[in-house]
Amino acid sequence: MLVNLDKVLKDAQKNGYAVGLFNTIDTDMLEAVISAAEELRSPVIIGTAEVLLPYGELKLIAPSVISAAKRASVPVVVHYDHGLTEERCMEAMDLGFTSIMFDGSGGDMEQNIARTKKMVEIAHARGITVEGEIGHVGEAENNDGEASDMYTTPQEAVDFIKKTGVDALAVAIGTAHGAYKSKPKLDIDRLKAIRNQVEVPLVLHGGSGLSDDDFKNTISSGIAKVNIFTDMCLAGLSAIRSAQGSYLEVREQKVEAIKNVVKNKIMLFGSNNRA
Repeated sequence: MLVNLDKVLKDAQKNGYAVGLFNTIDTDMLEAVISAAEELRSPVIIGTAEVLLPYGELKLIAPSVISAAKRASVPVVVHYDHGLTEERCMEAMDLGFTSIMFDGSGGDMEQNIARTKKMVEIAHARGITVEGEIGHVGEAENNDGEASDMYTTPQEAVDFIKKTGVDALAVAIGTAHGAYKSKPKLDIDRLKAIRNQVEVPLVLHGGSGLSDDDFKNTISSGIAKVNIFTDMCLAGLSAIRSAQGSYLEVREQKVEAIKNVVKNKIMLFGSNNRA
């Protein structure tokens, strides 16, 4: 069933588990995520990000994702991840996405607040939830995930939520997007401090490559949504490289490998049997 973030994250926050957002750029990844969620009776968030659109254009993938979400026997959020422009966020909403992330974290705080607030007003009028971001979630390949002066502070989080009305907040605590070159150093104490001062669900970006203990620690400390993409890509690529047989057989092995990653994360996040 097609739902928005509120329908899955509020229960996750209340009961101490997290729901995975699995970004997808094609129907192979879509099939893997939906089948894993249904098999484990887990709510799930399926999305695509603005930086991924060259590999899976919105108008092409949106109808498949939304149709699959409506048919699913578990709650499915269709989420537009890291929306950088108002135009693309509006397009995602027009195409039927039930949730968007407006990422204005690259600009100054006041500009981020103003732009995010505007998107919240538009989205909420349509029953669509909005995730915002403050701080800096780096890029692992640039080794900039540890720029602690760009981490989210509790006061910033409180102020941002109050002024924008976001439904979820992505925080910077030491993770980075992409494949890590070295073990990330997570500021769990900072995460706990933020959680103690805000009510909206918190989101962890840059989740691929973290250890099981890292995930458990962040979730027990207040994370309710975890974004995954790179791990899925690596599993699919590995399956393709080692697979034998026809194109269709190789495709099946790729889907199965991605599905196994999703199932592992669902179990790790504790969202199995929560649908």
